[in-house]
Amino acid sequence: MIFTSPSKGKMDLEQVVLDILAYASEDTESTYKLIVGSDSHPANTGTCFVSAIIIHRVGKGARYYYNKQMEQKIKSLRQRIFYEASLSLVLADQLCKCLKKHGHDMKVEIHLDIGTHGDTKELVKEVTGMIMGSGFDAKIKPDACAASNVADRHTK
Repeated sequence: MIFTSPSKGKMDLEQVVLDILAYASEDTESTYKLIVGSDSHPANTGTCFVSAIIIHRVGKGARYYYNKQMEQKIKSLRQRIFYEASLSLVLADQLCKCLKKHGHDMKVEIHLDIGTHGDTKELVKEVTGMIMGSGFDAKIKPDACAASNVADRHTK
């Protein structure tokens, strides 16, 4: 899987992890959040899915990396939301494994592009349950910046 860093260009997951670790080592006194989120946008030719990894130096900025892929058109909102969540789960799992390979065990938070208002309100319990049942913390709108801001920015 290839990611794009706005400041560093194309990177594979291994390079992303090394960049995250280097970023965290620059300021060891700060607190960090490692976040994964996905979003999608239907188009005429298919559905664009974007998954983002964000390393947030709390109160002092962040770096992010994203992967963009086109899939066949998915018309059902429910199906798209569950596919977004599954992309985030797979990515979070791969990220954790790669971090452990380098001797680090960082907690990963998954941000979901759903909320208690709007068309996705009926999916909140199911989708957050799927994420938490897999061992990750789940955040929904308005606390889901990885999905609703970062990934969303690159779907169009």
